[in-house]
Amino acid sequence: MSSKKIKLKIISPERVVFEDEVDELITEGTCGKFGILPDHVPFMTPVAIGVTKVVQDGKEEFIATQGGTFQVIENEAIMLTNGAELSGEIDVQRAEAAKERAENRLISKSEEVDVARANIAFAKAIARLKAANKQP
Repeated sequence: MSSKKIKLKIISPERVVFEDEVDELITEGTCGKFGILPDHVPFMTPVAIGVTKVVQDGKEEFIATQGGTFQVIENEAIMLTNGAELSGEIDVQRAEAAKERAENRLISKSEEVDVARANIAFAKAIARLKAANKQP
């Protein structure tokens, strides 16, 4: 097994959410999930709202990420995201309540409901719940 690592930094507007060397990561691009291992070719893509799974020395960390941009060059990966939370930071009750509110807005079919905004709120809540439950 290779001892090479990837330097990963996940940055939100508020803070550096994650910064460490990792063995691999899997995240959600706008065209689907993708994984990064050491010595990956240079790559840049937009990221979707979803869960980023990081593997370090056999341990997994799950991070709810809220879209942005991802780049890897020479074993250095950076994700600039609109928001991110480590699994242990997520308030599950608050995420459940946000999911329920978004579902209710979508179900209502009211003309006052901004459907695109409700879909984004729903996707963010789902990502937070999946990360909290350590699901990719």
